[in-house]
Amino acid sequence: MSAPTLGALGAPLQLLRMFSAEYPHLSAPSLDISTVYPDRLTLSFHNDLSGFEAWRDALGIATESVTHHVQCDGHTQVLKAVADYAGARLHLVGYPESPAAGAVRSRAEAEG
Repeated sequence: MSAPTLGALGAPLQLLRMFSAEYPHLSAPSLDISTVYPDRLTLSFHNDLSGFEAWRDALGIATESVTHHVQCDGHTQVLKAVADYAGARLHLVGYPESPAAGAVRSRAEAEG
């Protein structure tokens, strides 16, 4: 079995290039393009719900198509939307700050 080529990642790379031209004013997400899923581009937002929502709105992804679940024993919320764009599969993922993390940081700031 031979290793995948860079050309195999053409669809998500093209989508990323398109997004950088069309939405340069939006928050920069964490990016993931992988040879494991060569047609997928993942845009992730950690503790940046407004960034997630700005991208969701700009891409015309309906609010009701966003799924929500909790992982890590209830400590991490995950918002996710999946859509097809320009031959690539887009995963828009948001990890809002958990209430517990905010409380810990507020307590540390008050003590500091």
